[in-house]
Amino acid sequence: KVPPYVFFFMCCASYRIHSIFVLRLFNDPVAMAILFLAINLFLEERWSWGCLLFSLAVSVKMNILLFAPGLLFLLLHRFGLLGCIPKLCICALLQVVLGLPFLLVNPVGYLTRSFDLGRQFQFKWTVNWRFLPEEVFQNRIFHAALLLAHLAGLGLFALPKESILALLKDPAKRKPPSPPLTVNNILWQSGRSPNFLGVCCSRSLHYQFYVWYFHTLPYLLWCTPTTKLAHMPKVLLLGVIELCWNTYPSTVCSSLSLHVCHGLILLQLWYGTATPPVTPQLSRSPAAISKKAQ
Repeated sequence: KVPPYVFFFMCCASYRIHSIFVLRLFNDPVAMAILFLAINLFLEERWSWGCLLFSLAVSVKMNILLFAPGLLFLLLHRFGLLGCIPKLCICALLQVVLGLPFLLVNPVGYLTRSFDLGRQFQFKWTVNWRFLPEEVFQNRIFHAALLLAHLAGLGLFALPKESILALLKDPAKRKPPSPPLTVNNILWQSGRSPNFLGVCCSRSLHYQFYVWYFHTLPYLLWCTPTTKLAHMPKVLLLGVIELCWNTYPSTVCSSLSLHVCHGLILLQLWYGTATPPVTPQLSRSPAAISKKAQ
């Protein structure tokens, strides 16, 4: 459990987050707020509505796709391959509906500009790679290496879980049966570990991107036993991360410190949570779950 004083510390120290939400009018907070609503619906077993809001969040800011691997895992775990296809169709259909006015006029321009995965970022705004030469920062090989590192990280964190072939089967036909989803399963997969890996391997982090994972940091740090990392070092990590994001313009020291903090969090997640922390299962009657899951 997260000690109460941690939330007080975050409220008082989160100058950058206050700036992003109140002063700067970025769309990142809007996208994240919609995403958190979607995760809340997943916790309530309202998967269709959750997928709808997840897709809506993607339409606001594409960084929400960092959460997609976790959502796919949850859908496969909960419904199997055939059962998760309608949920994925909900996500895709909303994207088509929202983009229809642009698709009818200039479909190529809309698709290439709305989902431009290859665009270059300006070196002067980077928070996490200031210690690199600019030519390395802009190098496509470096970008490909980060993508491979991200995919490798997702694969490594998924290894202790069920096999992919088992997830593709209908849940009722799995032998042995898959364990029911718990609150921590949903929090871990839908909003925490995949996104944090994406942040760690990001080609560039700008100051407004802090909101992508700020509210998940307490969970990431305290979902592991204190035997792996005690309370005060965890609070210290939060403080150093906050200091890195409040350093403008970023420096070699602030960028390196941010990577060190991210690396320490990844290590304590790897060694502290072979599986997501155990909590009681979602307590709902089978009839209610079946009705909400539609």
